[in-house]
Amino acid sequence: MNDKPSPSRTGPPARRDFRLLLSGAVAAQAGSQVTLVALPLVALVELDATPFQIGLLTAAETAAFLLVGLPAGAWLDRMRKLPVLVRSDVLRCLAVGSIPLAAALDVLSLLQLYLVALVTGVATVFFDVAHQSFLPVLLPRERLVAGNGAIETVRSSAQIAGPGLGGGLVQLLGAPLAIVADAAGYLLSAVLLGRIRAEERLPEPEPGRSLRADVAEGLRFVTGHPLLRVIAGTTALSNLFGAVLMAVQTVYWVRVLGLSPAAIGILLSTTAVGGLVGALCAGRLAARLGQARLIWLAPLATAPFALLWPLAKGALGAVLFAVGGVVVLFGAVVYNVAQVSFRQSLCPPRLLGRMNATMRFLVWGTLPLGALLGGTVADASGPRTALWLCAVGFVMIPVPLLLSPLRALRDLPPAPPQPEAAADPVDIGTP
Repeated sequence: MNDKPSPSRTGPPARRDFRLLLSGAVAAQAGSQVTLVALPLVALVELDATPFQIGLLTAAETAAFLLVGLPAGAWLDRMRKLPVLVRSDVLRCLAVGSIPLAAALDVLSLLQLYLVALVTGVATVFFDVAHQSFLPVLLPRERLVAGNGAIETVRSSAQIAGPGLGGGLVQLLGAPLAIVADAAGYLLSAVLLGRIRAEERLPEPEPGRSLRADVAEGLRFVTGHPLLRVIAGTTALSNLFGAVLMAVQTVYWVRVLGLSPAAIGILLSTTAVGGLVGALCAGRLAARLGQARLIWLAPLATAPFALLWPLAKGALGAVLFAVGGVVVLFGAVVYNVAQVSFRQSLCPPRLLGRMNATMRFLVWGTLPLGALLGGTVADASGPRTALWLCAVGFVMIPVPLLLSPLRALRDLPPAPPQPEAAADPVDIGTP
């Protein structure tokens, strides 16, 4: 391994490339947040889907993490990450762009929505694993917390603007046509990422290595590390109950609270404020409280606010739902910035793809299970019962962390020695 810092990680070119990465995240996230409002409304209003069918749609969006999550990391460790990011965005653009076209031709069906969700899910697996593995190409280790914080900031900003825009577009144009904004967002992201000029070396092939052996090495690295193991378990639990929420919240808002598409967009945008504040505060909180302590303190202090969701009813129902969402999302983003930065700094570069893919498989693999669980419970007992299940699950999230070695630590242990980092830290700046 070359011990010299890559020229892509220092100076103005690095700042330019990182800003392009951030700008691409804004474009893709803004579009996908429109679809967050529009896609379930297409199924619910245009195609009269049941709560179980909505849960199945949510499960299809995330099933790819179970299907290709592990081999994706092994494949990505054998190739450059940037081309994968661009191609994934193009594929997502084509897939979601087929929805308004089918609606215009009056041939849209639930089967097509399931297929689009599955295809975009597969592309998202490769995009997300490559994205987390590509960031250390642009930034030295000591800037990863700042870099992840900046990415979460622009992502949260898009989550504030996107749903409000999406609700307005659905109200004005109808749910299928509003999805055009998502396709445009993915296309713009692909164009921006394609302008990145960082020097990314092609990983050297290891003779005699098989895909199975590579996957097994990634699994051993994650499951063999006590801190990574508990982080994986906690995040998987959080995502399980988060998927229950995603599967039933639109049904609850439309059929229980009687919210309009515009009101749903405003509610989602308001909730996203918690994520933006969390991204802005995560670095300062880690410095003040300690990165290890922050990993368990954030969910402990914020997860109980999920109990406001099933209590939401009547005229103030949307307000209670929003308050719970703001606080829970604040804690989730603070937790994610702390634990993702630790994972990136801990892992040897040659294992980054496999480590991130293994973590994604373990922690996102629970999403389709949670979506099916939420849809099934909502179909059988109503969406409020499913929300109670979700809320109680969120309250339990901090338990594995409190029973782990993290409870006794203030800061995470230092990573193993790595090649010398870049001498001049990259100025993160803003996109």
